[in-house]
Amino acid sequence: MERHEVVVAGGGPVGLMLAGELRLRGTDVVVLERLTAIDRRLKAGAMHGPAAAMLDRRGLGGRLEEVQREILATVGAPPRNRESTEASGPTGPSTLRGHFAGIWALRESAYPSDPLFLIPQDKLEEILAERAAELGADVRRGHALTTYEQDADGATLTIEGPDGTYEIRTGWLVGADGGRSLVRKLAGFAFPGTDGIITGYQGRVELDDPGFAPRGWTRYPGGLLVNGPFPGRVMVVEFDGPPPDRDAEIALEDMQAAVRRVSGTEVTLRSATSLTRFTDNARQADTYRSGRVLLAGDAAHVHSPFGGQGLLLGIGDAANLGWKLALVAAGRAPAPLLDTYTAERHPVAARVLANTRAQVALLRPGPHTDALREIFERLLDHDGANRYLTDMITGSDVRYDLGSADDLVGRCLPSGTSLHDGTRVADLLHDGRALLVTDDPALHEAATPWKDRAGVVSAPGVPYLLRPDGVVAWTADEPTPCRTS
Repeated sequence: MERHEVVVAGGGPVGLMLAGELRLRGTDVVVLERLTAIDRRLKAGAMHGPAAAMLDRRGLGGRLEEVQREILATVGAPPRNRESTEASGPTGPSTLRGHFAGIWALRESAYPSDPLFLIPQDKLEEILAERAAELGADVRRGHALTTYEQDADGATLTIEGPDGTYEIRTGWLVGADGGRSLVRKLAGFAFPGTDGIITGYQGRVELDDPGFAPRGWTRYPGGLLVNGPFPGRVMVVEFDGPPPDRDAEIALEDMQAAVRRVSGTEVTLRSATSLTRFTDNARQADTYRSGRVLLAGDAAHVHSPFGGQGLLLGIGDAANLGWKLALVAAGRAPAPLLDTYTAERHPVAARVLANTRAQVALLRPGPHTDALREIFERLLDHDGANRYLTDMITGSDVRYDLGSADDLVGRCLPSGTSLHDGTRVADLLHDGRALLVTDDPALHEAATPWKDRAGVVSAPGVPYLLRPDGVVAWTADEPTPCRTS
């Protein structure tokens, strides 16, 4: 029987990100992915806030920017209008950072230096797969976990692979296997929440009349239609309950009928690729750890796709869990360290579930919602309200409780933070170690025994310590020496 320190079930972006984080610390990790190739269907289309900053800290910014340039050169920058029905022209992504319920009004977050990468989820998955392979992760496509048994020392897994059934013995199992997670179900995690009230379709389509609807987000009496932001991308949502059969094959005729009902036109969808169907059920595991089994990404929480927050959450989960699990798996930290993963990440996802429910409410057809949206838009003209929502959607206001009165402690260090000589701190975190910034010789000496876990860089000012995930773990009780761009 094979034996490995960690097995990750699910080789999407979250599982691959986690595998890379584990390999940075030398953890023996296997990733099991039932699909034989990357899923090319339309999903998330951008990375921003702390999740994008995390990718930057791992040295992936250049690869992400290269893909972004290729996309923008092909299709151009997407529009960023407050409402698709307004006559105002498009503005670039540098001025508007996102939307809330289709209201394109969110401006800069608390950390404007954090990058914004316009990159489709499948392209991000390619980059993370390359990184995982470069770091030595064993990624097995076409291998599906079918069952497992957990005990006090680990879990025994049964896997169906291209050459038949085999078993793996692992110390730790992480379920990153999506919203219908087998890992979660077999472990018996509670998954409370609310049922869906919408049915949505999304795809790249060829239309007989590309101008059948305004470009952008448009609410109709029958639902919501999104035309764009890139040519050929259409999303349609009806508020008539969830799909009767989520597993049924998606037919072009189904999406065409929904588009016609909502838009009130007879537009024809000549062809379509990347068709997906979704709803807005919102559920969250009561805990992210049960013994030797952990959950990450959609396996731990599901919600509607509005705001594109699911991928951001998943990358944040992987960044938080990776260094902790690596230490525990190597016997260099006690297992209760993993309980801080739930303590820190569960509230973050709970708030996303709440704001996506609110977005569904603001997208409902009807005059009552129209009145509410009008008030909401006026509120977003106020900087305080706008900043509150922008930071919520990007996750820029997340602060873990690390027991410090210093407001910086518990927050991710902004991506643009640099030292006195102009060195970007993000560029010092590529190796996944913690980082102590200080010019105090005594602290340098004290950190020497920990050099395999923490780097040390000399810089004037008040000392501070960063966790491997870029979160400020400690500063002196004085103003921070960091400056941010």
